Formats: sequence, structure tokens, C-alpha cells
Amino acid sequence: MSLVPRVAVVIPCRNDAEFLDACLAALAAQTRQPDAVIVVDNDSSDGSADLARAAGASVVTEPLIGIWPAAARGYDEARDFDIIARLDADSRPHPDWVSRVVQAFVADPGLGVLTGGAEFYGATPLVHYLGAHWYIGGGTFWVRQWLGIPLVFGSNFAMRAAVWERVRDRVDRTNPGIHDDLDLTIQLRPSDGVRYDPDLRMPVSSRPFARPSALWRRVWRVIPTFAASWPEGSPWYRAREQESAPAIGAADIAWPDDGDLAAEPGR
Repeated sequence: MSLVPRVAVVIPCRNDAEFLDACLAALAAQTRQPDAVIVVDNDSSDGSADLARAAGASVVTEPLIGIWPAAARGYDEARDFDIIARLDADSRPHPDWVSRVVQAFVADPGLGVLTGGAEFYGATPLVHYLGAHWYIGGGTFWVRQWLGIPLVFGSNFAMRAAVWERVRDRVDRTNPGIHDDLDLTIQLRPSDGVRYDPDLRMPVSSRPFARPSALWRRVWRVIPTFAASWPEGSPWYRAREQESAPAIGAADIAWPDDGDLAAEPGR
């Protein structure tokens, strides 16, 4: 029996059929195919669910509208896999994205969460640059300063299922008014093995920056996100908790360090 880790890719989606079509096509072109693609239909009315099924993805429904409820439902559906990877409908992963994720987790048994940056598309070069370096890059920098770990970027990350098991009842998963990826980051600890790979980059739509008001709403959501988990998001609370927190059991997982682990399963 193969010991190569099994990967499920979770994609929350609400009325994003056009973007989802391109995302699923990019996943179909991966050099290492995921073992499952789980699309969480968040009460769409545009045929997103039918499109996902036609592409061979598994579809589950989350009636509570919001990115956190939809993402959490998807992670729960993927708990039987070794690695839970996450994309958004407007993500367009490079052909080696799944392969790089698998190789990273196999090479480092202590790695619990792997995240990367963004390459924005659909606007001007200036907007793309500001999005990647100011919005995502700036958020990554300041979150690391405050929490001691990098920001998990919701459109481009993967985590061991064991990490999700630890935090799934601690995150504010039914709250649609907060940043799901920041809330997840707040509940993670250095012992979870969180790593940012600057070379693991994800093409994503620049539509969040289409209007200043839309960007401002995203920035403003940082405050209620921290408020929802206070005091867990404070450095002093985290430092005290970390002193007694056991590391996640990733080091006990024995995956082979030889062979073509990046290849599609069964090849």
C-alpha cells in the first residue's frame, strides 16, 4: 500500500462559475493530480455546482452564506485525507502547485501548514503589484510581527488534517463577517509548524481591489476578526499558552523520502 500522502483540495464557491471553471481546469492540468477536489457550494444560483460535478469534483452544500462557513464545511469533508489544500474559485494554480505542496510536507515531518503569496491578474500592473506586496505582503509581515507566525493566505495554503482537527472547534467557523484565513492563523501556534514559502505563488483575481470601498471593507474586517478570538490573538496570551502546548503529532507520520512522490497517484 502506498504511503504517499493523500491530498484533497477544498474550494468554497458562491456564484463564481466562470472563475471556478478556470480553477478546475488548472487543477486538471496539475503534474501531480489531487486525490480529491471538494467544491463547497455556498447557495449558488448560477450553476456553479453543476459545473463542478461535470468537471469531476465532489460537491457539498453549505447553506450558511459566508466564506468561513463554506471553507470549514469543506475542511470537515476532507478530514479523511492527509493534507487539506485550499484554493478559492478565482485561484489559478500553476501546474506544479500540488506537487510542490506534497514535496514540502514529505520533506519536513514537522511542517503542519504551508502557505504562499499571490500573483494578481485582471487589473493594471500597478494594482497587481500593490495587491501582492502591500495587501498580501504587508499582511504577512504585520501578522508575523504580532502572532509570531506568518499569515495563512486563504487562496493558497495547505495543512495537515491533524492541524484542522486541533483547531476546528476553536475557530469562529460560523461567523461570515470575519477573515477566515486570519481567524485560522490566530488559532495556530508555532508548534503547528507554520511556514511561508515565497516561491509558492498563486495567481488570483484582483477584483478585491476593483473599488476602494471593497478594499476598505477587507481591511476593516481585521478588527472584528481579532475581536472574535480575543484574547487568543494577543501576543502575551499566545506566549503563555505556547509554554505548555504540545507540538502537533506531524513528526510521528512516516512518509517515504524516496521515489517519485510528486507523480500522480497510480503512475
